Amino acid sequence: MSTTQSPYKVRAVHCDYRASDDEVYEALKRATDPLTESWERLRRAKRIGIKFNQDKEPKNRVYFEGQLQQLVTKKVGRAVLRLLRERTDAELIAADVSFYTMYNGATVEETTTFADLFQEFDVTYVDGTRPPYKVVEVPGGGQMFRQYLLPEGAVEVDEFVSVAKMKNHAFMGVTLTLKNLFGLMPGEPEGHTRTYFHHLVRMPYMLADLGRIFNPVLNIIDATISQAGREWGNGREDGPTRITNALIAGNHTIATDACAAHLMGHDPQSDWLTEPFHRDRNSLLVAAEAGFGTVNLDEIDFQSEVQAPLGHFYAVLTDPVETVISWRRTTAEQALYYLDHQRELVDKYAGEYILLQDGEVRWHNTVSDLRVSRRILAGEKKEQAMWMKYVDPEEREGEHYEVYDHALRQARAAVA
Repeated sequence: MSTTQSPYKVRAVHCDYRASDDEVYEALKRATDPLTESWERLRRAKRIGIKFNQDKEPKNRVYFEGQLQQLVTKKVGRAVLRLLRERTDAELIAADVSFYTMYNGATVEETTTFADLFQEFDVTYVDGTRPPYKVVEVPGGGQMFRQYLLPEGAVEVDEFVSVAKMKNHAFMGVTLTLKNLFGLMPGEPEGHTRTYFHHLVRMPYMLADLGRIFNPVLNIIDATISQAGREWGNGREDGPTRITNALIAGNHTIATDACAAHLMGHDPQSDWLTEPFHRDRNSLLVAAEAGFGTVNLDEIDFQSEVQAPLGHFYAVLTDPVETVISWRRTTAEQALYYLDHQRELVDKYAGEYILLQDGEVRWHNTVSDLRVSRRILAGEKKEQAMWMKYVDPEEREGEHYEVYDHALRQARAAVA
């Protein structure tokens, strides 16, 4: 939309969901051709990492007229790889950390939906459920943590590409190219369980951190078939289909997602308690506030063949607003309680995970995967959040507690 020179470039093109492989390729080529600087960086790269939103157990894959609804479609995946093969000589590395392998007992062979495409285009697959891992510091010091444990094969690359699906998300409002990167977080025993991050307050800031670490030079959103409501579900009333007939491509993950959110009918500059960000802060705005990308469409060189809104998009409200406000407030309070009582908690629980609720350690273990809902563990205090923390005397992960100060002010203002 910007008429001035902008470092952020995003293109949205029309692409019918019924289009052939060749037609999808031509549409994606049209969307990505203007991203000349991205292609120049990719051309110079020796190793290119790619994160597709493609991992899921076969029994849970949802289709609409033969096309994947909740994952990147095979046609879009093939077009992406075809373009990369035509325009680069790099080794292509597709990395993923399968949730279903870590928590459901499935095998990577079962969950890798694009296994045939990876073989067809000679793509190396990195199974991030297994070592080796690498501790990576966030450029600039991070917004939520100073450093993260990540699959070595995903970070030891010259450039990175994020390929996502257009969907709403019950907790994060939207899931696009930034949220797609969360699929690269390892679990135990080397890392934390995913709910350590995927909980109130931490998630938007840690997503911004991942954006800085991977900083994808090419960001592609499959919006041929999209999904409203939530990210998974049964694909019907629990995640209704949206025929959106579009592809979106950009040179920056935040700017790309901001334009996609706009096309979904959302305001990318809006924040917590504004649709669709019922549960937590807008991770795109959080990143932009710290100088990583922009959510202001006037600052983006954005050209589109399609018009907003592409359909009726919304995020399901999983809990009453009053409950969410209370959870957010008490999450922040417990984090700040930990900061104030860190020495005594370290003396007692060093090397363990703890759940703090109302100033008490309600649970502790050397393993972080609860395997039971915090809603149940909360007992009679259903409105009181349970904040999880790994008790490390050295605080190596470098948590930024000022985030909780901000969250507490925000929650109190919401009540007022």
